[in-house]
Amino acid sequence: MMNQMVTKGVGLLAALTLSVGALAGCGSSSSSGDDKADAGKVFFMNFKPEAADQWKDIADEYTKETGVKVDVQTAASGTYEQTLKSEIAKSQPPTLFQVNGPVGLSSWKSYTADMSKSEVYKQLNNKDLALKSDDGSQVLGVPYAMETYGLIYNKNILGKYMKLSDARVKSVKEIDSFEKLKEVADGIQQHKDELGVKGAFTSAGFDSSSDWRFKTHLANIPLYYELKDENVKAQPETVKGTYMPQFKQIFDLYLKDSTTDPKQLSSKTGDDANSEFALGEAALYQNGTWAWSDLEKAGMDKSNVGMMPIYIGAPGEKKQGLATGSENYWCINKKASKKDQQATEKFLAWMITSEKGKKAMSSDMGLTTPFKSFDKVKSDNPLVEEAVKDSKSGKEQVGWNFTMMPSEQWKNDLGNAMLEYAQGTGDWDKVKSAFVDNWAKEYQANHKA
Repeated sequence: MMNQMVTKGVGLLAALTLSVGALAGCGSSSSSGDDKADAGKVFFMNFKPEAADQWKDIADEYTKETGVKVDVQTAASGTYEQTLKSEIAKSQPPTLFQVNGPVGLSSWKSYTADMSKSEVYKQLNNKDLALKSDDGSQVLGVPYAMETYGLIYNKNILGKYMKLSDARVKSVKEIDSFEKLKEVADGIQQHKDELGVKGAFTSAGFDSSSDWRFKTHLANIPLYYELKDENVKAQPETVKGTYMPQFKQIFDLYLKDSTTDPKQLSSKTGDDANSEFALGEAALYQNGTWAWSDLEKAGMDKSNVGMMPIYIGAPGEKKQGLATGSENYWCINKKASKKDQQATEKFLAWMITSEKGKKAMSSDMGLTTPFKSFDKVKSDNPLVEEAVKDSKSGKEQVGWNFTMMPSEQWKNDLGNAMLEYAQGTGDWDKVKSAFVDNWAKEYQANHKA
């Protein structure tokens, strides 16, 4: 998600190009004349459950083409760190794993090989995006996906709303602040029967398959504005919670203008929200570019989706764009055998230069990649198209500052407090305490460790 510092959205624009370059012809280069039995093997510990099938398919294709065995194991949502710790201690550990940014890297530096001579590093559009050693001499992690999130909207439902006599906007472009977003959401909720929906927003589920959308991605918006105000560029020891009132009002809106009673949110899943949106039961769905494959499978037409920023009521938010960044960094396990490390480097090179690898990443997984070799690749993901358009709009994109959140425990405590607030069993002061007080506590605990 960044270099040694927070990667601001504006620093990521160069990475938002989709395409493929002159290296397409060397797609099968990983299968050299070496004896395949001595070519090493690859074991990838995958962080993204939504791409599990696609990674397995492309791994099988690579093995079929080169004879090199590639295993992929995908951790269940919310269990990646725990699963990686277990697998890396085994006699046949992952040769390739992921970290989510500088904070994640700090836990795994003793396992990260130098990738400065790798093809994936050489192909980065912006080498400043790579994670490096403290002295800058080694490349320890290379981002492979730049992703964007916001409020995905159903164009048909908003179109129907805008034809109502009391509609507060006549164009999606007029929704450029929390005030306007609230007026539209309230209007959709008021006319939900007439519009044929169950609510303005999909369910804000707090099952582990969905809670990250709020305890991490939504929480990132107030964090972004606070760190921007303070001109903070590295992980802070403490935060003030400056924008907690704005955080509260956007979360309140999600709860009030929803398809679902807040008391049911503990068991609501990511699939529930995806289904509600795909079936036209809600007009607005907080998620990102990665959601398109599931929406398409559920029957949505690409011409019917758009994406707008998440407005919370922060000063100057009319200039705000979508939230763009990465928490997907490839790291090669330096404790794997040299043969397996070399096999892993070759596999990654094939993934970003071969036609099959590039198709898997751009079309099948719907990723926006930061590599030169993708310069001519066209994505059929409409949300990626929205992200590219936003990057060229002149708006200030929101950085993925949640890579600086001090720990998974901090996120989990925040999520639990938000759920209690939603269900009416806790108050907002507990949410603020989880955000502010727990930050300092978790920062100290992790830095002492």
